[in-house]
Amino acid sequence: MNNSVTNTARLAGAGLRALLVLTLVTGVLYPLVVTGIAQGLFHDKANGSEITADGKVVGSSLIGQAYNLPLKEGQETPEPDLRWFQGRPQNGLGTNSVNTRYKLILSGATNRSGDNEELIQWVKDAKAAVVKDNSTGTYKVKPSQVPADAVTSSGSGLDPDISPQYADLQVHRVAEKNGLSTAEVQKLVDEHTEGRTLGFMGEPRVNVLELNIALKELTAKS
Repeated sequence: MNNSVTNTARLAGAGLRALLVLTLVTGVLYPLVVTGIAQGLFHDKANGSEITADGKVVGSSLIGQAYNLPLKEGQETPEPDLRWFQGRPQNGLGTNSVNTRYKLILSGATNRSGDNEELIQWVKDAKAAVVKDNSTGTYKVKPSQVPADAVTSSGSGLDPDISPQYADLQVHRVAEKNGLSTAEVQKLVDEHTEGRTLGFMGEPRVNVLELNIALKELTAKS
């Protein structure tokens, strides 16, 4: 009887020691080593690919932002602030009591098929708005100029980039709203256009947040 109790106690003690060692190795040492390597070799990515402006973090290069005017009384959907370059539509996120557009509580696509009537209407309305918003007194946008990313949301609803075609389309409007020349604004777009990754993966793109930060700096100098 005593031997049985002793063996049980020894097994329990061995199990406890194994638990403590595994907890220390996998729960403390391993995370510290991985975190240290990440901070040392991939500091920017490990911290969320943060973007800073005026000495403070203003967002991430991986997450889109909305550039809207404050809601007016009675409005449910804010109007875009046309001084800034606009990103992709955020229909995939929707609006409800938990999530508002471009917030990180959830992400997702519209989950509607290509022939869905509501989706088709969204695209038509978005195209009409892009044409209207980006036409100026001296420059008229044609519906055929509107690229797909200007009227559709991404799979996550949080795409931080737009195509160079959509950025170019907004140049005249942004220049007019900020009292700049189109050449100055086009130069910003060209400077912030990234090519395909490794020359063959993905598509050319423009990060909207980085572009708008550069636009803010340019307007401050003018």
